[in-house]
Amino acid sequence: MRRLAAFIAAALISTPLWAMHCPQDMARIDEMLKTDPPSDAALLAEVQRLRAEGEELHKAGNHTESARVLKEAIDMLQASE
Repeated sequence: MRRLAAFIAAALISTPLWAMHCPQDMARIDEMLKTDPPSDAALLAEVQRLRAEGEELHKAGNHTESARVLKEAIDMLQASE
């Protein structure tokens, strides 16, 4: 029972942490696009789509999925460098 209570407490505490991480990821993507945008138009469009999707997921409260989508966009940008 104690383990279940500890798990629930950890889940409740970590949810706001995910929520606070999303804006940082969005800002990081924005900065990467501003300073060194990819030359491939298809890649740029996909990163912009993922960035917008991540923001919508964040606004909807789905922070885990938002963080996953935003990380995918960041990974794509880093791979294109």
